[in-house]
Amino acid sequence: MQTGQTLWKRAKQIIPGGNMLLAKRPESFLPDLWPAYFSKAKGCRVWDMDGNEYIDMSIMGIGAHLLGYGHPAVDEAVCKVIADGNMSTLNGPEEVYLAEKLIELHPWADMARFARTGSDANAVAIRIARAASGRDKVAFCGFHGWHDWYMSASHDDKDCLAQQFLPGLEPNGIPKTLSGTALPFVYNDYASLETLVQQHDIGAIKLEIARHTEPQDGFLHQVRKLASERGIVLIFDECTSGFRETLGGVHKRYDVEPDMALFGKTLGNGYAISAILGKRQIMEAAQTSLISSTFWTDRIGPAAALKTLEIMEQTAPWDAVIRTGFEIRQGWQHLADKYDVPIRHWGLPSMARINFPCTNNGLAYKTLITQEMLARGYLAANSVFVCIEHRPDIIAGFFEALDPVFALIGECEHGRDVTALLKGPVCHGSFKRVN
Repeated sequence: MQTGQTLWKRAKQIIPGGNMLLAKRPESFLPDLWPAYFSKAKGCRVWDMDGNEYIDMSIMGIGAHLLGYGHPAVDEAVCKVIADGNMSTLNGPEEVYLAEKLIELHPWADMARFARTGSDANAVAIRIARAASGRDKVAFCGFHGWHDWYMSASHDDKDCLAQQFLPGLEPNGIPKTLSGTALPFVYNDYASLETLVQQHDIGAIKLEIARHTEPQDGFLHQVRKLASERGIVLIFDECTSGFRETLGGVHKRYDVEPDMALFGKTLGNGYAISAILGKRQIMEAAQTSLISSTFWTDRIGPAAALKTLEIMEQTAPWDAVIRTGFEIRQGWQHLADKYDVPIRHWGLPSMARINFPCTNNGLAYKTLITQEMLARGYLAANSVFVCIEHRPDIIAGFFEALDPVFALIGECEHGRDVTALLKGPVCHGSFKRVN
């Protein structure tokens, strides 16, 4: 850990914020003590810079590894295109094969475009939807990346993005002239969306299918009906949820078809690839606007995605992943009941999460879990992005190690000072400048 923390301190001096992704900052886990960097990852195991081995019962590369780290067949497909040449003046044929495959899995779609990140896919989708509808305003719900179109919502309401995903974000550097173009609504609150549509000339409705909770009372069907009646482009952002619980978008489970859908993370099992699917009359609008990037044409991402989809189609990994997610929820609840610790479950089973809703010590408890489990050989906090490598023996060992940690939390619920148990600062629960 000394090597990782030393490197992290160096990084903060030469990289603004220390790294490229907020969710991977050590301050979000265990300030001053988190290993920070890895030397190797395989299955659900990670080795730090000092050779210490951990079982990853945490975010698994932010949910990008449903098949586990370093899946041999996916890596082999990538190595082949590297050996044959990753890029050239000509196009890689894999992008055609991948477009055909994704359209086959989503028959409502006619065309596809590709990018390499979820944020890029979201920005591309908004550009296409605005071009197709001829209207600028977007109604959104959920987390959709870092681009200006989305972050501009904070100019109108500083708390609106905190309600959607991550508190503490400021719209610095984003033109104030974009104010009023991205308008938030509340998931499962159809009235809040209907009000926006009545008050504004909305060109696109974008939402995550299920992050914190699942749709209720026909919510998605109501949204689909509203979009159809008003000629609004309906976009489902499944960059996080896609392929985690079905062969394709989770929207297939609810029998609702969007006009566009976005995929990322699990699509390449750790390799950079994202996809924008849509109906022909909407997607053709991409040709009326400049949407183009050099490294969207590499072969690595599409080759990884094609092999990942092939494996998923053959093995249906979500069956095991969902089952494991429910087992993790049950394990948490068993310990919470055993030690009289109030917890709340949230998220899809394949992205199992808990928090501590009835206490001001929630972040301190999360920090304590990370601290104590790290000493026991686990990367852990209050969420698990489940992968197929989280096998029964791994889960059993995890909860055996977690039991005494919940016992400590139970003592803190009855008067013990949790901060006295911590060896460093409490983790960050929102975006903060790191020093």
